[in-house]
Formats: sequence, C-alpha cells, structure tokens
Amino acid sequence: MADDIKPIRSEADYQAALAEVGRLWGAKLGTPAGDRLDVLATLIDAYESEHEPMDPPDPVEAIKFRMEQQGLTRRDLEGMLGSRARVAEILNRKRDLSISMIRRLHQHLGISAEVLIRPTRKSAA
Repeated sequence: MADDIKPIRSEADYQAALAEVGRLWGAKLGTPAGDRLDVLATLIDAYESEHEPMDPPDPVEAIKFRMEQQGLTRRDLEGMLGSRARVAEILNRKRDLSISMIRRLHQHLGISAEVLIRPTRKSAA
C-alpha cells in the first residue's frame, strides 16, 4: 500500500477515496491499513463538510459510532457517564447528557462538543 494520500480536491478524488475506504473498511486500529482508513475518513469528512454541509449527527449516534470505531463496550463508558444504568439511559435516549458528561466524552473519545451538546433525538433516526 503506497503512502500516496493527498487532499481531496475534486469529485473524482472523492469517489476514489470512498472506494478505497470501502476496501479498507474493518481494518484494525493501529495497523497501517487502519491508519490509512482513519486518514482517508478525515479527508472525506473535510471534503463533505465543504461541499455537502449537513447537520452534525445525533449525540447518541456519535457515541455509538465512536464506540464501534474504538471497540469500546458500554462498560468502557461508565467512567465517563456514570453507572451501568446511567450508560443504558443515555444510549437508550431516556436521559440527556450533562455538561460534565459532554466534557468527559469530548476529552476521552474526541467527539466534538458541538455534536454532543445537540439535543438527542428521542427515537433512532
């Protein structure tokens, strides 16, 4: 795998990056393929933000996505959100995130505070 990653400047670059992400999907974090996937995802996100702006994701979906990305379990969230019951309430949309929870999630998982502060959709989209 060559280290030929470059900025996405055109629709053709974008489509090529999407195709490569499809090939790399599922690569383990910390491996060369996983690192390449992470960089490509960042470039794609930047390109989409500029060319196809959309609303930030729902906070719960962002948390679940990051959990999947990092191979985290609900138990891993207990230090950031509280008890096992509290984690379940948050992920099942029965309780909103507090400011201190948002700060901890942002610090430990790197999820944008802008995403986390948004109102949670009461039912999955």
